[in-house]
Amino acid sequence: MLAPVFFFLLAAAAIMAALGMLLSRNPVNSALALILNLFCVAGLYLTLNAEFIGVVQVIVYAGAIMVLFLFVIMLLNLEALPRLQDFDARVGLGFAGGTALLALLTYVLARSLGAVPEATIGTDAAASGSARAIARELFTTYALPFEIIGLLLLVATIGAVMIAKKRFV
Repeated sequence: MLAPVFFFLLAAAAIMAALGMLLSRNPVNSALALILNLFCVAGLYLTLNAEFIGVVQVIVYAGAIMVLFLFVIMLLNLEALPRLQDFDARVGLGFAGGTALLALLTYVLARSLGAVPEATIGTDAAASGSARAIARELFTTYALPFEIIGLLLLVATIGAVMIAKKRFV
């Protein structure tokens, strides 16, 4: 009975935190708003009976990745973002319209190719959210993409260290 109420409250809080992240001029405040957003998304996973994914969301994203983001913000010594003096509303509307058109075209193309996944019912979602089911899929079906993502993260970390090293030497 209370799960839909919590779901919509957490969804509204996640949207507000995302807007706070986007509209903040200070990078540290923006990162903190993103952490709040990630906690709200973890709560959404918990309302959908995907406990493992919710806990991993908090540990990996809100914990490790955001610490890395804050480290990079402090390492690069970012200050407040400059103010936009001449903002043209037509450019903003054109960007929003172009993004919506791209999303629509992507959906139509994916649907025509049969790449749109079917909606699952609650029991299937709860079963697929278990640690055993996720581990089985991750280390069998998605082993290669998992390794590629690991290599990309390693290359990004090395690149960040090299950029920082050039700046301070």
